[in-house]
Amino acid sequence: PIPSRTVSVRIMNLTQLVLASHNAVKLKELQAMLGESVQLRSIVEFSQVEPEETGLSFVENAILKARNAARISGLPALADDSGLAVDFLGGAPGIYSARYADGKGDAANNAKLLDALKGVPDAERGAQFVCVLALVRHADDPLPILCEGLWPGRILHAASGEHGFGYDPLFWVPERNVSSAELSPADKNQISHRARAMDLLRQRLSLK
Repeated sequence: PIPSRTVSVRIMNLTQLVLASHNAVKLKELQAMLGESVQLRSIVEFSQVEPEETGLSFVENAILKARNAARISGLPALADDSGLAVDFLGGAPGIYSARYADGKGDAANNAKLLDALKGVPDAERGAQFVCVLALVRHADDPLPILCEGLWPGRILHAASGEHGFGYDPLFWVPERNVSSAELSPADKNQISHRARAMDLLRQRLSLK
């Protein structure tokens, strides 16, 4: 059998990536994690239309979005598909995290989640944030680079904190004894699911 090994990949002249996201906060977060050697550009520069996320997993949707961004921009593309997986809910809201409450926004998503977990004790409120990063050199790249980051915690009974976005106010971070929304952006960028996935991506790209 061929022994497994970690393969480091360097994309020639990789100075720019288009990020397949319309979320300005996510763009800022990922740029901070990626560092200054590669510039992240928003897909908004090229198109206001978001592709339909028809995949049934974080991996499928990340690849779909990365290919679409590369096709539209003509640049290598990076896509982040992420969400919250709650144990008691069988992994929901999962890939539907952003549109859990039918696209009505973060406050509605959080309210729906709290209602779904009403009366559930702390011991059964385990959850994890999930991030899959997909990088393609071009739209038809047969070998996307995939990196996964998982951030375990649990769901609070009420929102706490004012930083971040999405489900951050409801996500308790045991290692810091605060909610994700109570972390400073710099601290969150060191330990979050995106940070963990980005660490792997930097290794794959041999970035310092």
